[in-house]
Amino acid sequence: MKIKVCGMKYPDNIKDLGTLPIHFMGMIFYQKSPRYVENLILPDLKILPDYIKRVGVFVNSDIDFILNKVNKYNLDLIQLHGNESPEFCKGLNRMLPIIKAFSIADSSDIDKTKAYDGLQGYFLFDTKTPQYGGSGQKFDWSILETYTGNTPFFLSGGISINDIDEIKKIKHPQFYGLDLNSKFEKEPGLKDITLLQQFIKELEYEQD
Repeated sequence: MKIKVCGMKYPDNIKDLGTLPIHFMGMIFYQKSPRYVENLILPDLKILPDYIKRVGVFVNSDIDFILNKVNKYNLDLIQLHGNESPEFCKGLNRMLPIIKAFSIADSSDIDKTKAYDGLQGYFLFDTKTPQYGGSGQKFDWSILETYTGNTPFFLSGGISINDIDEIKKIKHPQFYGLDLNSKFEKEPGLKDITLLQQFIKELEYEQD
């Protein structure tokens, strides 16, 4: 099981995160988010181990803005968290793997993934809210059983250390990893490294 920690913005916190056995680190390039990356500079990211992939999170951004951030921060993946069309995603997918996020409230939201299946990358299933991301709320995970696509997915939305037993029960063949954010924060954008360490240990997860 892969671990992605999203919403990072502080250099010292990023350095500490780099000591954990995770696979992906997300930075949010959406100005309305309290975790928006403003002044992070490239040297701040060189402290990350190479095995931790850098993910840029965008919401309905134009392609020039996205590519500027890809080049500036040497991003490994692009996460699209808005209403981006399949055609838009496929265009970007020619350059980098995509994580396409879907807001989930019921099985009809899972059906929307069909138009995007076949992308090189992953889906991310998050809780449907009026805003984009970081709500701290969970959706009904039993809805995952209705997903029959071939694209591996991250589970997101209000995941906390109290969910470990429930996570271990998920046996979906395309369940790829977890996206951790607000429930592991001291404040927006500042992760509690000790709590993340505890979560990873209790999950009995092995890095691979």
